[in-house]
Amino acid sequence: MMVVSSTVVATAELQPTGPRMLPPEEQPELLRQLMDVQIATEQEGVRAFRGRLKESSEAAFARLESELSDQIVPLLQQDEQFGAAILLLPKAVEQATLERPSRPWLHWLLFGLTVLTTTWAGAMHQGVNLLEEPARFMVGLPYSIGLLLILGVHELGHFFTARRHGIDVSPPFFIPVPFALGTFGAFIQMKSPTENRRSLFDVAVAGPLAGLVVAIPALLIGLLNSDVLAPNTGPSPGLLGGTSVGSSLLFALISKLAIGEQLEYGYMLRLSPLAFAGWLGLLVTALNLLPIGQLDGGHMARAMFGRRVGETISSVAMWSLFLLAIFVWPGLLLWAIIVFFIAGRSTPPLNDLTPITPARRWVGYATFLILALILIPLPHAFWDAAGIYCPYL
Repeated sequence: MMVVSSTVVATAELQPTGPRMLPPEEQPELLRQLMDVQIATEQEGVRAFRGRLKESSEAAFARLESELSDQIVPLLQQDEQFGAAILLLPKAVEQATLERPSRPWLHWLLFGLTVLTTTWAGAMHQGVNLLEEPARFMVGLPYSIGLLLILGVHELGHFFTARRHGIDVSPPFFIPVPFALGTFGAFIQMKSPTENRRSLFDVAVAGPLAGLVVAIPALLIGLLNSDVLAPNTGPSPGLLGGTSVGSSLLFALISKLAIGEQLEYGYMLRLSPLAFAGWLGLLVTALNLLPIGQLDGGHMARAMFGRRVGETISSVAMWSLFLLAIFVWPGLLLWAIIVFFIAGRSTPPLNDLTPITPARRWVGYATFLILALILIPLPHAFWDAAGIYCPYL
């Protein structure tokens, strides 16, 4: 469900508490060629240089990578006072992270357990307790397979895009839980930093878009086998009792495409297991696209707008999520708390100055538009035209 960037270069954003000032004779000649150095410091082997670049950020970073020792990792970051900051990290710090051994058996074990827990959850949603009737496990498979495909393709989107950019990344970790939905999602672990904002954006946006490629068809197919509930229909057992079509613009559009004239004003849907998995896929995509911290949307916002604006957007989005949970939909509060504790701060790329391309920026805008379509309910003015019910009034 989440992308976790676990790389030590995130510490480069921390301000040193007791740095030693570097006199000009201790400053590398390359740094003085690239930057009009105003402040140069060193602490615990990390050297930081702040000032104005003498050439473009892309050209400066290319020279840093090509001319520095193999034992040095350069970072090019934004600096509020002087414009740019170049940090030189000892290679051993990054290598300690890269050398963590991969354990394929753990990934397969977690995946197998998640298959079991989501199959159990899918059966429970249909009123079948597999602990009492294990032979009926097939009842839970449509939900399990649909949800795991959505989560798996989402994370593989991150995985293969990261590999294409030369980023060391783990296979997906699935998170099984023996209750509710059967899983808390999945994540990959980035063990080496992204080189620039372009690669950070590509890795972040690839997961949600890949997941939607599976979630939307799953929802369309699942809706064909879902039941349309007339007004005042009694409650149904399980978690699939009744879903308002008007709770989301995108869900309303997909529902009309799949069901058409069967939907009338005030009607609800009892989702089939596959449709429920697809609906959860939309929810997972929306949560990941929130522009907060280390969520996919947080990485995208940082890549699109830079550190300062990205962090401002992250703070506004986090507080907005809590306000929505308190005043609009209390069921969102649990997710808001989870996001608050796991999102953290977005990890910087090595070159945090060079902007992304215009094409990527437009892809970002389109992806955030998808987020809005998932979150925003159908406006009242369109109720009659769409023939659906909105629960927010």
